[in-house]
Amino acid sequence: MEMTTTPAPAVPVAMPRPHLQRSGLLREIAETIVLIVLVYTFVNLATSRFFIQGPSMQPNFHDGQFLIVSRLHYLLGEPAHGDIVVFDAPGDDNRRDNPLLIKRLIGLPGDHIRIENSEVFVNGVKLNESYIAEPTFRCANYCDVVLGENEYFMMGDNRNDSNDSRAFGPVTRNRLVGEAIVRYWPLDSIGLVTHLAYPMQAES
Repeated sequence: MEMTTTPAPAVPVAMPRPHLQRSGLLREIAETIVLIVLVYTFVNLATSRFFIQGPSMQPNFHDGQFLIVSRLHYLLGEPAHGDIVVFDAPGDDNRRDNPLLIKRLIGLPGDHIRIENSEVFVNGVKLNESYIAEPTFRCANYCDVVLGENEYFMMGDNRNDSNDSRAFGPVTRNRLVGEAIVRYWPLDSIGLVTHLAYPMQAES
């Protein structure tokens, strides 16, 4: 009687798995630190922090609030009516502290700004300003001005307690630091700074 044998199943041969190439721990730490430094540097070049002092922007901004100001907005784009702008005011260059100011942008290059009977007119159109604390009763020096090339007219929202372009005149483009975009302190006021292009209406 002929016997048949069943061949034993082949035993799989374990193949060595390829090793993943991994950088050393020190290199990973160094790369992470470099990345953090680059991000930090970019953020500081693109933005700055601003601390509000005084009541000149009430009722919309208050003393003690902190804002993030975008430098990129005016490097890549153009200022616009209604922007909340941080800038270096003319006439303060010889002061030791030379504080930056924050105001609302009222006039662009070429605009005719006129302040008369507690009202503000831009190119003959009276501004209907729902955001101000009270009507503009005070005007010191620059009450009727046509803005030249690269000149901007700034006014605080608290019109009668604000040192602005009515006193020191137009602000040139090279003095603009940037546009306020985020309010981050105190915690109960955190949020984006809403861009309010001021409403205008034709004179009746």
